[in-house]
Amino acid sequence: MEKTFDFVVPCLFGLEGPVADELRRMGLEDVRAENGRVRFSGDGAACARANIRLRCGERVLLRLGSFPAPTFDALFEGVKALPLADFIPADGQFPVKGYCLDSALHSVPDCQRIVKKAAATALGRAYHARWLPETGALYQIQFSIVKDQAAIYLDTTGAPLFKRGYRPGHVAAPLRETLAAAMVGFARYRGRDALWDPFCGSGTIPIEAALIARNRAPGLKRTFAAQDWGFIPAPVWDAEREAARSLEYPGPYHIFASDIDPKAVALARENARRAGVEVDITFSLADARTAPAPWEKGVIVCNPPYGERMLERRQAQELYRDMGRTLGRLESWKQYIISSEPDFERFYGKRAAKRRKLYNGMIQCHLNMYY
Repeated sequence: MEKTFDFVVPCLFGLEGPVADELRRMGLEDVRAENGRVRFSGDGAACARANIRLRCGERVLLRLGSFPAPTFDALFEGVKALPLADFIPADGQFPVKGYCLDSALHSVPDCQRIVKKAAATALGRAYHARWLPETGALYQIQFSIVKDQAAIYLDTTGAPLFKRGYRPGHVAAPLRETLAAAMVGFARYRGRDALWDPFCGSGTIPIEAALIARNRAPGLKRTFAAQDWGFIPAPVWDAEREAARSLEYPGPYHIFASDIDPKAVALARENARRAGVEVDITFSLADARTAPAPWEKGVIVCNPPYGERMLERRQAQELYRDMGRTLGRLESWKQYIISSEPDFERFYGKRAAKRRKLYNGMIQCHLNMYY
């Protein structure tokens, strides 16, 4: 029987529920949502499945252990006692990064040095070596120290999961792919109805909508750090990719993407081509304040500009007023609009049926839902 591990999926605040739902739909076990993360248990196949299929999580961490760490000595001894050699080979690279919060140990660089020294000591003892070459595969160690409690992980993902590989370029204020996928999920779009993003920018929302409609796993075309790890057999990754491909649905779909900036539309179209969903999306150059709806009914999911500086904020507020006079009157369209403006509803001229707090990076926003 293959060994079972504990995993943690960090996520943007507000997306714990969607991530937990995703993991449960994958058939993974012991799924538990916590603040800013979701935990689950499973074997190497579960690790591969989560990395390949997750839409809203940031990465998949393998939990090595946790212990009290009120002092540097306690941190050193706690790391040294972990079974690191069960995971990291003699030639493995094991850089360290992490964070501290509300703890006596608050210097991240000092904690990094202690964790690195303790890991080197433990591995050197296990492999009877005074020097470790670190020329092999990457085993990124991550630590968190919160309220004097340390937790140590290995990052199975590598580049974060929101880096799908289809968006090497972007326009100003891009929306993270994981958040865009969550917004489409909150709108309950599955490809049956029309979807329109009138502020498409680099195309993140319509591309994620197309991937969701097709039920295409977002990680199919990329690699992950744990693919080079010896304790997860390589065939596991091939099997999970093949299983994900077998779940895809064919089109056609009615997804519309428009923007007032011709460069943004061209970039969005190119990104959709890279993602393999260009055929599913109709792109057009249009001003959201005056553009007619592209279909009789459907759902609008969008991320209109919002300014953080005073002049930009006033311009954004005026845009919201104009949107309310046009988009706000489309009674046959459900609307999911994200904004950092606390008084968005007042400027839009319409009270949302529901508002959900989300974070676009470090910016607190609300998803304003009209249905």
